[in-house]
Amino acid sequence: MERCLQPDCTGSIVDGYCDLCGLAPTTNRAPAPVPTRAAAAGSPLPPPGSTAAVPGVDDAMSSASSRLTSTPLGSSRTAPGSKPTRRLGTGPRGSRLGAGMTTVPPVPILDPVRSLMNPPEVPEDKRYCSVCGTAVGRSRPDRPGRAKGFCPKCRTPYDYAPKLKAGMLVGGQYEVAGCLAHGGMGWIYLARDRNVNDRWIVLKGLLNAGDPDAYRAAVAEKQFLAEVEHPLIVEIYNFVTAPDGASYIVMEYVGGKALNNILKDRMSANSGRFDAMPPDQAIAFMIEVLPAFSYLHGLNLLYCDFKPANIIQAGDAVKLIDLGGVRKIGDDVTPIYGTVGFQAPEVAADGCTIASDVFTIARTLAVLLFEFRGYQNTFVDTMPGPESVPLFAQHDSLFRLLLKGTATRPEDRFQSAEEMREQLLGVLREVTAAMQGNRAGAVTRSTPSRLFTTPAVSTDGLTWSDLPTLLPDESDPSAGWLAGVTAEDPQARLTALEGAPEQTAAVWLSMAYASMALGDAAAADNLARRVLEADPWDWRGVWIMGLAALARGDAQSAVSAFNAVYGQVPGELAPKLALARACEETTDAAVASRLYRTCAITDAAYIAPAQFGLARIAAKSLDRIGALLALDSIPATSRAYGDARRTKAILLAEQPEPGRELDDLDRASVELELGNLEPRARTDLRIKILTSALDLVRTNPTPGRSVAGVAATENDLRTALERNYREAARQTADAAERIRLVDQANQVRPRSLV
Repeated sequence: MERCLQPDCTGSIVDGYCDLCGLAPTTNRAPAPVPTRAAAAGSPLPPPGSTAAVPGVDDAMSSASSRLTSTPLGSSRTAPGSKPTRRLGTGPRGSRLGAGMTTVPPVPILDPVRSLMNPPEVPEDKRYCSVCGTAVGRSRPDRPGRAKGFCPKCRTPYDYAPKLKAGMLVGGQYEVAGCLAHGGMGWIYLARDRNVNDRWIVLKGLLNAGDPDAYRAAVAEKQFLAEVEHPLIVEIYNFVTAPDGASYIVMEYVGGKALNNILKDRMSANSGRFDAMPPDQAIAFMIEVLPAFSYLHGLNLLYCDFKPANIIQAGDAVKLIDLGGVRKIGDDVTPIYGTVGFQAPEVAADGCTIASDVFTIARTLAVLLFEFRGYQNTFVDTMPGPESVPLFAQHDSLFRLLLKGTATRPEDRFQSAEEMREQLLGVLREVTAAMQGNRAGAVTRSTPSRLFTTPAVSTDGLTWSDLPTLLPDESDPSAGWLAGVTAEDPQARLTALEGAPEQTAAVWLSMAYASMALGDAAAADNLARRVLEADPWDWRGVWIMGLAALARGDAQSAVSAFNAVYGQVPGELAPKLALARACEETTDAAVASRLYRTCAITDAAYIAPAQFGLARIAAKSLDRIGALLALDSIPATSRAYGDARRTKAILLAEQPEPGRELDDLDRASVELELGNLEPRARTDLRIKILTSALDLVRTNPTPGRSVAGVAATENDLRTALERNYREAARQTADAAERIRLVDQANQVRPRSLV
């Protein structure tokens, strides 16, 4: 049986799709959009929400990167009022629940009969006219509310009484058992299929209308649903007409609970107070269901009406249910079904797109994560900020992902379900690491990115060239040609790239890297702007702008650029590491520290550069203990271990703890032997340690102590210093330097009587 090749999935391919994650064996990326050139305009957008302080989150807010400025990207680079120049995604982009990173409690699959409503009634507070929205069917002091009647305002008839009774046979084979729920299209019934082993099925109304022609049209429009076959999507079996002439979709019965009911259960168990899902579990649900959206989009279909009620957890799996709102991409004729608070703002005027489906997914995730008050009015198409939602202050990447998923303009959102899923996986890794209390050095797993290489740094420095590099875009027209350019010398490579048969974004990005290697940050910056002129949404151009700014020492511009990239790919660690390095050079040390910690506890490949960054920040603020702890967190298995020991030795030698100077100097000598140093550098640091020890002993003799294996007496320390100065003289090729070192040896050696 063929194994699934998707990241973090251990499933097998059955009938063309993975039996765990639901994806096809291989997923091809959609071609990159090729927009027309748009005039750049606008300025960095301020962080969303007000600045009102919320007790308990002020510290998190002060270190939240979302408050930083961002380089204009996407819509903010186009002229105000201009038509979108980005082609919205129109094709597919190609787990067990939890994606192997967290655990979601299973939901037992109950006996279907126990799910029936008894009696089947629609609560009065949910009865509204379908035309004008007036409350209908409400009780009065002198009489109960009516389930059937006319709207008192517009006289539109309403009927909340079930049409099908238990025991009725529909379509000659479906025996009704009772009512399961009432939805936007009327009652949903449980029935048995007498022709197929009495299996349980669900009957759901197609239209709430009495026009036979409308029924036939509805059936014709929905016939394509019978072709939808995916392990994460409820199966459509048939379309039937009841004795009263109403048409119904016959679909698979899925036991378990819808996410909205799981939220209600949590609320009941919490004494009636809202109890949000743990963020890792809420994210896991979205990661699990997103392949179903990829599948539908690949069939040129849109789901349109996603919300917590439309995803059911059964056991440790989920199903996307209620396909009544599914429509074909580009369909501007059939009615659009949506739910206030979840539907994208542009749908009413422009219709549905893949981007509007992405909006509903992000909104659904938000409703699961926190008590989203006002999501159907005050925040009907916006998100509250971290100043009012503590969860966002704690998990900055999660907030960034929701911001992009619910962007006002559809072209600013994720352009496919797969793109969103990739970033959600990265966010889940960060969230689970933080929730589990991971510490730097404890994480041993590194997850390859599809966008960046891993950091190249193994020393205590972090320059632009040490940061992760952009991976090639295989969809670029020049990708094949670029793979054949093997010149490693920057000038030779730049010359070859200038002769490319076609000048594309991938070529310009490669030229920018070559220019950076030659020290020409200005040329790299110009090439980055060329990328953005071709596509204002191509964040890779802003990434290069950030590297160029970092190289020329413009830390504030680098912060703005890397912050913008972070907002576009919130699940990636590379922008966080780059942003931390840039913030380290500004006054945003709190932001830098937080970002470094996130990198260090999330991915093993990022531990060393992140911990070195934390050590630099701590040392700069004279937090000696913090710097030493950061360096100690770099594990012995890391290739940076030797450099960490060297850095620690230097720190101990230069900043010994008052009152424990000899102890720290001795510790420095131990670290020195474990560190990565050239022979001359090792000797020089040993001389520094012994000199400091000699100065201490001369002013405050401490009998019985030792430093670097040498008794802490003036005579022994002088002898050791003389030996090391002569060793340094042998290690240098410079004659003048050799003479100076020999003179130092003669000067420091113990005095003797002849």
